[in-house]
Amino acid sequence: MEEVSLTIDQDMTGRIDKVLAQQFDQFSRSHLQKWIEEGHVLVNGQAVKPKYKLAVGDEVVIQPEEPQKIDLEPEDIPLDIVYEDDDVVVVNKPQGMVVHPAPGHPGHTLVNALLYHCPLSTINGEFRPGIVHRIDKDTSGLLMVAKNDMAHQSLADQLKAKSNKREYVALVHGVINQDSGTIDAPIGRSRKDRKKMAVVEDGRHAVTHFKVLKRYRHYTLVSCRLETGRTHQIRVHMKSIGHPLAGDPLYGPRKTLPGNGQYLHARELGFTHPRTGEQLLFQAPLPDYFQKMLEKLDKTDLN
Repeated sequence: MEEVSLTIDQDMTGRIDKVLAQQFDQFSRSHLQKWIEEGHVLVNGQAVKPKYKLAVGDEVVIQPEEPQKIDLEPEDIPLDIVYEDDDVVVVNKPQGMVVHPAPGHPGHTLVNALLYHCPLSTINGEFRPGIVHRIDKDTSGLLMVAKNDMAHQSLADQLKAKSNKREYVALVHGVINQDSGTIDAPIGRSRKDRKKMAVVEDGRHAVTHFKVLKRYRHYTLVSCRLETGRTHQIRVHMKSIGHPLAGDPLYGPRKTLPGNGQYLHARELGFTHPRTGEQLLFQAPLPDYFQKMLEKLDKTDLN
């Protein structure tokens, strides 16, 4: 990664990690803080602390560390395979599993497990073979995976044309009074926190359709159908209407339901088979942790 530099003017003064996060949106604030602590950020030729206050005229140089090398290895990790043939695999991903390797998660991902199990397409490059679409680490449920490039291209085209079906079940804070609705709001990187996405005016087009399945006193169980597939789409859209997902550590309130992340499950997946043209539709029941929480709410939070 190339070195970058900056001369501080009147509008850029203040704590160094905050200023740099605003000026260099290609780096997350946590990465910048780490680099500052490790001496990869120099002010007037000297290493500084993350709390250092920048002044007008300061010369800042960022010398990013070399990216972590990732060796993609097949790993014998159990998979919940819902469907498989010579072209596609439909897998039910557990909560807590990362879909593909990335810095901070070099192994033990769904891709590592799939590579051990079968050949995968090469269209997405070295670290995302076979992956046509993703779900978050702490979201469970159905993913379609391509075993070859023909299948990958077909499935990717269906996503682009919005002809496939993706339906999720989510537990959200608060009571939604209307029985159904559509959230049509563009999503982009948050200007306040680079780790988050947000509804922003110049974001990418994003549409989520939701339907109420059950109301509790303090929560609502909804199904969400995706028309587009933006990063954290359901989590951001539901928060934008005042109903963040229960258990969500990034977008939810501090006081929320216990668990290992947001209560969000990709329950239904439908697509046209790349080779046969057959319409396929798959369903995955709610995982145990989700079902048990609903049973608890049935006892403690029903009207």
